[in-house]
This record gives sequence, C-alpha cells and structure tokens, in this order.
Amino acid sequence: MTLTELITACGGNDNLLRALRVEEQVIIELKDPSLRTSAVAELPFNNQLSQLTWQPEPYLTKQEWQQLGQFIEANQRKQLLEVQEISASAHRPTWHIAPPQGLLNDPNGFIYHQGEYHLFYQVYPFDCDHKDKYWAHVTSTDLVSWTTQRIALCPSDWFDSHGVFSGHAVSNNDELLLFYTGNVRIGEQRDRITTQCLATSQDGLHFIKHGPVIDKLPPSVTPHCRDPKLVRHGDHWLMLLGAQQQTPDNQLQGRLAIYRSDDLYNWSYRGLYGDELGQFGYMWECPDLFEIDGQLVGIICPQGIESPSEHYNIPHHNGYVKADLDRQDKLTIGDFATLDFGFDFYAPQTAETPDGRRLLIGWMGLPDETEQPSNQDGWLHQLTCLRELSWENGKLYQRPARELQTLRGKEQIHVPRLESSCHTLQLDSKNYELKTTLTWPETGQITLRLMDNGEQYCDFVLDADNQRILLDRSRALPTDGELVREIPWHSGNNVDIQVLADRSSLELFINGGEYIMTARVFTPEDATRMQFIAKQPQLWQPTTFWTLS
Repeated sequence: MTLTELITACGGNDNLLRALRVEEQVIIELKDPSLRTSAVAELPFNNQLSQLTWQPEPYLTKQEWQQLGQFIEANQRKQLLEVQEISASAHRPTWHIAPPQGLLNDPNGFIYHQGEYHLFYQVYPFDCDHKDKYWAHVTSTDLVSWTTQRIALCPSDWFDSHGVFSGHAVSNNDELLLFYTGNVRIGEQRDRITTQCLATSQDGLHFIKHGPVIDKLPPSVTPHCRDPKLVRHGDHWLMLLGAQQQTPDNQLQGRLAIYRSDDLYNWSYRGLYGDELGQFGYMWECPDLFEIDGQLVGIICPQGIESPSEHYNIPHHNGYVKADLDRQDKLTIGDFATLDFGFDFYAPQTAETPDGRRLLIGWMGLPDETEQPSNQDGWLHQLTCLRELSWENGKLYQRPARELQTLRGKEQIHVPRLESSCHTLQLDSKNYELKTTLTWPETGQITLRLMDNGEQYCDFVLDADNQRILLDRSRALPTDGELVREIPWHSGNNVDIQVLADRSSLELFINGGEYIMTARVFTPEDATRMQFIAKQPQLWQPTTFWTLS
C-alpha cells in the first residue's frame, strides 16, 4: 500500500487530523473514523484516540512525511478561518496584544528583521484551554501599532503534532529563522517526545519547516527540555534550553542545556549549567541571555522553588541572574532575583532594537490559570507592555518602552499637592497612565485604590506596620490565581509609582522600574475611579494622568 492509497482508504486528505512517527511506523489520527474503507480494516486502530497504525514498506521518505504535514496544515488553516474574527469583550485590552479568540501564552521569536519588528506568541485558537499550540504572528515598525499576519506555524507535522512550543528567532541576512520546541505525545499514556526544530522564511511571512535540528535529549535530561534561545558568542552560535535533570538519586532539578553551532543547522552538545543555584526547582523554562550596560544577564522561569511570601503558593516563578560566559562556552550564574512581583507575569522574552536598547515582553498570565471573566467572550490572556531594560546599581530595571508615550492622549490631568485623608479622582477611563509619589506612612497603611466603582477595585497598599507593599485584588471580579502579592520594603522612603492600565490589566512600575507588579484585574466597565485613602490626613504628592489609546 502506498501513502496515497492509505490516505484514500482513510477518507481522504480532509479526514487527517494528525500524523505521528514512532521509529518508522506511521500513526494517522482521523477526524471521522467511520470513513475508513475495507482496505485498512486489518490495520491496528485505537478507538479511544481515533488513531490507525501503519508499517510502510519501504519506509516513508522525507518528502512523503512533508506531504503528510502539508495535508494536515491545509486542514488546520481551513479551521483557522473560523476563529480570526476578534470577539467583542468589555475586558479586551485597547493597546496590549491579545488573541482574537482562544488562549494566548508565551511570547516567542521577538526580533528586529529587515526594517520591522516581528513578534510571535503561542495560541490555541479554538478554546480557552492549553491544547495543541500554534504560533501567531504580529509585526510593527513603531512598537505601538501591530499588524496581525497569517498564523506562522501550525502543529501539523510528525515532530510538532501536539504543539509548536516556545522558541526564538534569528535574523540572518535576508532570512528569518524560527527555532522552537516540537511537542509530541504518543499513545493513551501520552509519552512525551521533545525535539528542537527549525523553520525558515525568505519573506518574513511564509515559513518552511525543516524539522528537528536536535532530535535527542541531553544526557540525564527528561523530555522536559524546551524553549530554545539563540545567542551569538564570538564566531559561533549557542542555543540555551530550559531543562529538567534527573539526578542519580532520582531527584528532578532545573538546569540550562547548551548547544553550539557554526551554521545554525548542525548542533553539538556542550553541557548542563546552573549548579551554582543547587536544588532550585524541578524545571527551568524560557531562558534568555543578553548583555546590557556591560553586564551579561540571564532570565529563567524556575518551577517549584521555595516561595518568598506566604501569599505566593504556586510553583511558577520568574527572575534573572548575573551571568558570565567564557570563551569555551562555560556559563556561570549568580544569585536569583525576581523580575516581576505581581500575579500575572511569565515566560518573558527580549529583543535588541536597532539603536541598541534591550526590550522585554512577557505573558500576562500563568500556567494552570485558565478561568477568567474574558472566557465568556471566547478569549484568554494577553501580553505585557513592552519594557525597556537597564542595569543600574547591580539590578535589572524595567520601564515602559519610550515608544508607548505616543499612546498618551492630548488631555493631561494634573492634580496638585493636597492634604486630606481621602481624595477621589474620576478618570472616566480604564485605559490610562498615572504618575505619582506616595509618602511612606510612619504607622498603618495608605492605599492607592485603582479601577474602582465602589464595590469592585484593586488596592496598592503601603503597609508600614509590616514593612511591605501589597497589591490586593480580592475585591475584583473572580479569576484564577491568588489574591495578594507583596514586596518587602525596608527603606521607609517615599514610593514613586507609574501605573499603566488597560481595561483588565495593571502594570505598576515602582521607583523608576526597580520593582514591577503586573496583574490581570477584572472590574466592571464603570470602575473608572481612583482613590487615595489613609486613616489620617496625608500630604498627597502631585499626580499626573493621561488617557491611553
């Protein structure tokens, strides 16, 4: 039986959902198993998975495997036509990136290439759930207005059949290269197969998949090995992968795996790194590595580390480390510091601008948290604003990218210095930028209440009695995730704060970007008030407010 005869006997091209490869066996998943003919009646068939197993003789060629993937991609793109319309929603952001429909997660492939910025993100377009991931694609020339392009990568081939997972992009002359993790699950037990894959494009819009460039796991690493980040180091390239190492005593610990290449196609394994942090979580995801202001900085998202706060009880964390990379590609890292202290920040990725700045964007969400009010409108999660990074006083600072100032409306509200125990400002918008300074209280608390309608709101609190800053969304509409986040605060100095709000999100930049708190905050459309609240009269500093659009 030829591949063409098999497909015909399985109901034709339109009946193909998935193609899997186990050694040289072909496993075909069918949309409608009743369309099978007697020609394949003797082949093994798994009714639960709707999968047929075929042992071709001779084995399928590379071209035949590619043909199978093209048939499946064509079917997937037909389905995508039904979910491209942007669903109406009171919670949909005005200027952040969000999916038209379905679930968004990690940003990917953030790169400046041939005169414009390319940004990809993982999406499952058909439901608010973590299922087979695609790469959505948006482009921009100004980092403010983003144009939606065709879906760049579909989970259509034997090496990425259960998801085009996170990765990075490289601009190589006229060619745009996408490196990503191909995710495959086999059988009812869903055994995981992980490879690192490549796709290329000459026009920046249409991509050709080349399949795995790394098809084996590093020694002692489980199939949790993913999220390639490409770094130029001297005359060659390095690929960093988030990895889970199984130790000789069967403990699981997060590490970074590093590979080396001279041509971006052929890769050799260099080793596992990160022992300096010891037993520091059971998996490290979404690595990044870049130099800024003379300091090499690494970013990781460790899972399962000890929480610094009683209010933080989930396994997913984010942070950065000082790093050093020698000529032999040996990576050493320093102590871990948190990037974002809020509720909803994960999987950040950075890119360099033509003028040498380093920008960061992250997923405004977390794994495992899928119940939000926007679900009723058919979409879930968004990306953060773009953040400009700098290295100051031994720390990584984040500030809103300067390009975002073009979103400011012409009308600017300036509230002068005033003294009172409570002051209310009616903003008439949930899309705004706010700059103010809060005076640290000698005792008790003072509160900046945001997105407030009297019943639902979010509080930013200076808590002098417990020497901490709190972000409390317990009075907002119900959503997955915890209700309070905190930053230990021992300085007692005034607190400068810049707030970017966009309908259902808050990003708070504290003391010039030394600390950040990001949150999805769902409140009704009329929750447009802001309040300064204290038990005793306070001298509130001048406040400036802009609407954003």
